[in-house]
Amino acid sequence: MFRKVAILLILIISAQIIITPTAAALVPFRDIQARSAILAEKETGTVLFEHNIYQRHPADGLTKVMTLLLAAYAVENDKISDNELIEMTESAWFDIDEDMPTQDILPGEEMTFIDLMYSAFVGNASEAANMLALRIAGSVDAFVKMMNAQAAEIGCLNTQFVNPHGKYDENQFTTAHDMLLLYTEAIKCMLFMEVAGTFRHVTESTEEFEARTLTTSNSMLNQSSVYYYRFCTSGVNSETYEGGYSVVASAEEDGMTLISVVLGSDIEIFEDESTNIRGFSETHRLFLWGYSQFEWRDIIKTTDLLAKVKVLHGAGGDFVNARPVDSLTLLLDKSIPNEAFEKVITIYSDEDDPLVAPVNAGDVLGEVVIMHEGVEYARMKLIANTNIDLNGVEYIRRQVSELLATSTVRNVMFVLIALVALYAALVIRYNIVRANRLRRIKNAKNDIIRERHENFRE
Repeated sequence: MFRKVAILLILIISAQIIITPTAAALVPFRDIQARSAILAEKETGTVLFEHNIYQRHPADGLTKVMTLLLAAYAVENDKISDNELIEMTESAWFDIDEDMPTQDILPGEEMTFIDLMYSAFVGNASEAANMLALRIAGSVDAFVKMMNAQAAEIGCLNTQFVNPHGKYDENQFTTAHDMLLLYTEAIKCMLFMEVAGTFRHVTESTEEFEARTLTTSNSMLNQSSVYYYRFCTSGVNSETYEGGYSVVASAEEDGMTLISVVLGSDIEIFEDESTNIRGFSETHRLFLWGYSQFEWRDIIKTTDLLAKVKVLHGAGGDFVNARPVDSLTLLLDKSIPNEAFEKVITIYSDEDDPLVAPVNAGDVLGEVVIMHEGVEYARMKLIANTNIDLNGVEYIRRQVSELLATSTVRNVMFVLIALVALYAALVIRYNIVRANRLRRIKNAKNDIIRERHENFRE
């Protein structure tokens, strides 16, 4: 006996999930009173407790889970109307012994298809199960083939059906593991849940036949029963000499749905002549333990800022926060703290290859790996939380600084400066020479004018 801890991750394109079952230290119900049993969470299929789950067991009345599921599929797929009137036939009483449960639906009596579903499951009417089979498949044999095909499709590899009503047959068997798979699939169907979660149902009356009041034998739905469990949402039970007491049920509390399968329990009789049907009591105990021991926990949220990444040339900031692209929710033993999960963060940029603005919200900056006791549970991308715009002035300044920092550019700049200096010197020398020449020309002109003036005076 052991339980497994697994995880649920809302998977998106950029996230990778790794589900790793981990054996736990606590082992509940060492003295469970059943031949086999299993408790699991619906959404992930996480097995919280198991005992002899692959041991074959008579399917008995649990067979009606498959019968009801195929009937519900027929309605939901618009193959049959739930209000269609079905006339009971003689052939629907085939293979029904006197000690088998019935509702005495007589040949010629008309009943709607949905009332036949309630009669077969809530009222435990064997003839109603046969009538459903006849209406859906045309014959019981053809319906049984549908049952086995559906079981195989679901993955029930150790399950075989030979009739739709659950009469004991050594060739009709299942396992706790397979029944868990079947019931997990069944409760996804809304119509199945509507019927399987009903404590009492009153069938429609007709001009010839009165209404019937059907009451389920699943005591976990009965508020007046000592086995009532207020969080139970659906269930079916079976009692035969060969198979003992068996109960399959679902429950929902605090947003978590658990499925329990208990096969082959018995009745405990006390000194005061009171009795304890262990199938119900053990199912009750499994549910109580499951909800007290496990919970959904957010390990990472999309709002968590896991790292600050340096940004070059950013306007209004030099850093951008990195957050996970998605949240991570795990089904955990309540004794495991969030701090037990290690977050290994890798940022793709570094000193040699820095992140440069502009940065847009949603840009991938790195990744985070969630670890627990050396086991990788999930891997997801880290993205920018906000936009970082480009600072133009700072960008140009840094570009120039970086450019000047290179030896080649420094050499070129030195040559350019030398050339500019040489050019300036040449320009200065040219200007000096030109100025001297102009001065000599001016002086010569003045001498000529002076000489002419003096000659005129003479």
